[in-house]
Amino acid sequence: MRQTFEGSMMIVNDFNFYNNENDGYRGSFGDYTDPIPTSGGPVGPEQPPKRGGSGRRIAALLLACVIAGGGAGAGGAALYSHLTGPNTSTTIYEDNRPQVQTVVNTNSGQPMTPEQLYAANLASCVGITVSTATVNIFGQTTTSAASGSGFVLTQDGYIVTNYHVIEEAAKNSSVSIEVSFANGDKYTAKLVGGEQDNDVAVLKIEASGLTPVTLGDSSKLVVGESVYAIGNPLGELTYSFTDGMVSALDRLITTTGTNEQGQPETTTLNVLQTNAAINPGNSGGPLFDSYGNVVGIVSAKYTQSTSGVSAEGLGFALPINDVKDILSDLIEHGYVTGKPYMGVQVINVSSEAQRYGVVAGAAVQYVAQGSCAQKAGLEVGDIITAIDDTAIDSSTALTAALSSNYKAGETATLTVVRSQEKMKLTITFDEKNSETESNNQIQQETQQQQQQAPSGQNGYFQWPFGGFSW
Repeated sequence: MRQTFEGSMMIVNDFNFYNNENDGYRGSFGDYTDPIPTSGGPVGPEQPPKRGGSGRRIAALLLACVIAGGGAGAGGAALYSHLTGPNTSTTIYEDNRPQVQTVVNTNSGQPMTPEQLYAANLASCVGITVSTATVNIFGQTTTSAASGSGFVLTQDGYIVTNYHVIEEAAKNSSVSIEVSFANGDKYTAKLVGGEQDNDVAVLKIEASGLTPVTLGDSSKLVVGESVYAIGNPLGELTYSFTDGMVSALDRLITTTGTNEQGQPETTTLNVLQTNAAINPGNSGGPLFDSYGNVVGIVSAKYTQSTSGVSAEGLGFALPINDVKDILSDLIEHGYVTGKPYMGVQVINVSSEAQRYGVVAGAAVQYVAQGSCAQKAGLEVGDIITAIDDTAIDSSTALTAALSSNYKAGETATLTVVRSQEKMKLTITFDEKNSETESNNQIQQETQQQQQQAPSGQNGYFQWPFGGFSW
């Protein structure tokens, strides 16, 4: 059997971010062999440890993004009521921790020592391997695999990871996903649902009695407090434990990826920054506070700027509060409900065009038939400059405004510039789901729109390559 490994890069503005396809070196790490862990996997009768194969494949490229493991924290548990019901085994645990004081630490809670935190959470950490087998033009079987991390969310087998870890499985049903525990247990997982805009996915394995993590409250985090990660750097140094601190809160980073049509698209994420060691293979694992609660899902690392300047200790995690409802929606519906959708493709007005007096904003490049954007009167060539009182100066700003301020079914006022005249349009947002997205077929139609557009709309300047669909 011949093996080949390929990957694609996810860039965050001036940061070089790599998705899980590039989380490590797709090959073994020398002659190193992990010791057999003494705990992990389902709670129940003790089972003989199982060792993984010696040829585990992980993702390739240089330094990459993402972080580490998961765990079962201690503390009082609060339940998501809409996930309980008849099947009470599907339960997400949430803890109410004391607020860390920024001047004098007077909290009455008892944080865990690093040793306690690791022991309490090891059983909830998982390694994730995504494998694809194809036949090349020579009739040879080609195997591609990528590794990431994740954590147990419920006792009955729901697993959380990054969307970019399992992206190939989301696009191709023939791609397999394997979940491995620290005690050697392995399960074939199915994809329940993924949310690309927030880089979150939920898997399901057929297991019971697992040790779930306890979700914390990321709104109580302060800069300087300790955080910890457990994960699978390089895909082979499994269940490694690293520590650091919260370096910054509420960072906005913009990633550039590729959609199913092969076109570039951007996503803006709100993240927290940490200096905890993050290495290839750690994507999708949780970040813990000192109370043993998951406060973030680390998904990216800044390794090198486009100018070639290297950096260390700059990792980014999704705050857990931002994804709790998303995880619940994915479990219940397989997608995130209530997300607003306009049915347009927009791109930035180029700096060259702005020099000639064209206003900055999100320029409409395509309007889907039957979409709420069409019903509102949006046309190709319109430049969106505001939603209600929020100024829009780019496609990224439009994305951020929609995702943070609106839900499907809500109504907003768009300020647009058409033929150098300002006007107001009222729009009631559709819900983003498979039906509305399938109506927004942009690749060929966008090219036709660009070729047929009158010069008064976009002929005075060259549109930047790519775009962003909403």
